[in-house]
Amino acid sequence: MSATSGIPFLNLVTAHEELKEELTTVFRSALRTAGFIGGPMVEGFERDFAAACNTQYCVGVGSGTDALRFILIAAGIRKGDIVITVPNTFIATTEAISQAGGRPDFVDVCEQTYNLDPARLQEYFETKCYVDQKNGQVMNQRHGKRVAAVLPVHLYGQTAEMDPILEIAKRFNVPVFEDACQAHGAEYFSATKRRWMYAGSMGAAAAFSFYPGKNLGACGEAGAVTTNDSTLAQKIRMLRDHGQALKYYHDVEGYNGRLDAIQAGILQVKLRHLAHWNAERREAAERYQDLLRPAGTSIRLPLEPKWAKAAYHLYVVRVENRDALQKHFSEAKIGTGIHYPVPLHLQKAYRGLGFKSGEFPVAERCAANIISLPMFPGLGAEQQSEVARQAMAFVEPKPARVFAAAAQSFPID
Repeated sequence: MSATSGIPFLNLVTAHEELKEELTTVFRSALRTAGFIGGPMVEGFERDFAAACNTQYCVGVGSGTDALRFILIAAGIRKGDIVITVPNTFIATTEAISQAGGRPDFVDVCEQTYNLDPARLQEYFETKCYVDQKNGQVMNQRHGKRVAAVLPVHLYGQTAEMDPILEIAKRFNVPVFEDACQAHGAEYFSATKRRWMYAGSMGAAAAFSFYPGKNLGACGEAGAVTTNDSTLAQKIRMLRDHGQALKYYHDVEGYNGRLDAIQAGILQVKLRHLAHWNAERREAAERYQDLLRPAGTSIRLPLEPKWAKAAYHLYVVRVENRDALQKHFSEAKIGTGIHYPVPLHLQKAYRGLGFKSGEFPVAERCAANIISLPMFPGLGAEQQSEVARQAMAFVEPKPARVFAAAAQSFPID
């Protein structure tokens, strides 16, 4: 598609056309064997995805929301337990917490990366919690409930700063689970481990979504859990299949959260292309950086710290008058998105939790001026040049007041 005929926000057609024969073979195999639930295709994908994430186990499930929910249930989240996460993420993160019986609580994010801020996490534990001397559990002062887990989100395809998050949580004996639903193939350099680590391999377990628009997307709904904990993996296998240890023998009450065999086969085919697709996304991100840098701070570009290799699920910039810019792009036939316009603590669904505007100022500022530009494998340089031309025509390359405080240098080493 040329820049003159319009530029989509996301292109899911081209890759499927290129892989049509391989994907059709998966479907034919399922028809020939009638293996629609479980079986070799699911097991094969689980094996390959575990290897791709450098974990021992992968458990395929019906969606990323299932993955998050099953992790928390399997980890023993009890009614009223508090799970700490961030306010600027898709609601599935907090839905999973609530549906597992827990209560979401929030820590604000880093202005530069939009991910959970380790300094604010430490502040949360030190100022909002106390240790119950009877059982050694960390309790939230306001609610008198156990703080049971930390759930950082690797937002937009870039990992959270996991070393300090893991260290702080370990100090308070609280497990960390990763929401890696947007971070397939993203990497983090752990100074503690002295090596690069994949998203999904650092916490006690991690959740992935394979919604069609993700870097690794199914042709429908699908998800997975990765972990090195054999006990947790086995519990999740039971939870996804009505609590069955053996057919018709139910050790616990579970769910219908299985991964379809056809979707698993499709994902196994696509997984072989993920590294290449992510490389194309990174190249596109670098082109955007070069094309948009002349705008100065009028367009706030994503920052990739030296400890991160982002998978660029989304390429998100910040601008003043975001809604007007989106309208400008629409008139130029350029697709965009907003991820996400209302932080979770201000959503109507969570009004009962009692949060107020201003409690998480960084997330609120980001929500007011973020916009996601076209990003997908195969996005052409000509298309990106047109996106940049339209963006530069909208803004003047001068410092924007809204970013004056945030434009200070950021330690990324």
